[in-house]
Amino acid sequence: MEELEKAAQGLLYDANYDPAVLDMRRATKRVLHRLNALSPDAGSEHAELIKGLLGRIGESFVIEGPFHCDYGFNIEIGDNFYANTNLTILDGAKVTVGNNVFIAPNVGIYTAGHPLDAERRNAGLEYALPITIGDSVWIGGGVSIMPGVTIGERAVIGAGAVVTRDVPPAVVVGGNPARVIRAITDEDGTRENFTRK
Repeated sequence: MEELEKAAQGLLYDANYDPAVLDMRRATKRVLHRLNALSPDAGSEHAELIKGLLGRIGESFVIEGPFHCDYGFNIEIGDNFYANTNLTILDGAKVTVGNNVFIAPNVGIYTAGHPLDAERRNAGLEYALPITIGDSVWIGGGVSIMPGVTIGERAVIGAGAVVTRDVPPAVVVGGNPARVIRAITDEDGTRENFTRK
């Protein structure tokens, strides 16, 4: 069984020394280097590089540079996607993002994890667990999303949160580790004053 096949099954795999895995990541880094060096006026070239890199990207998307990922082919994104600067996706496992998702700057989406014991970790072994982000999710600045997490539709993840477990639909979460702060209600749709209280 090849190393990325092991990763897809949630098994430990050699992410650091296997030549085939390293070659795939190096090829991705070449594309990312070109992508992140483009002029802001090179919109069509930017879009084509993204479409060639990712497993799927929907209609109407903006990914502000720089953008980083491990492989690209494990990332599937729906329509009307916006990601601000410094999005990092470690996609050893599948990352599925729904429609109408907004991501603030400096967000990390990490399918990768490492064994707690130093011997296996030092041997270059890691695991990867899929991440799913539902429709109409807003992820605040500096958020970290950990392996295996599912975020329900219409959820809002507060800035700086570390999401270590699943998030229900239509709630606001924040903190480290992230916890539910409150439900999103119909009143939020009529609110006009957004100052802090």
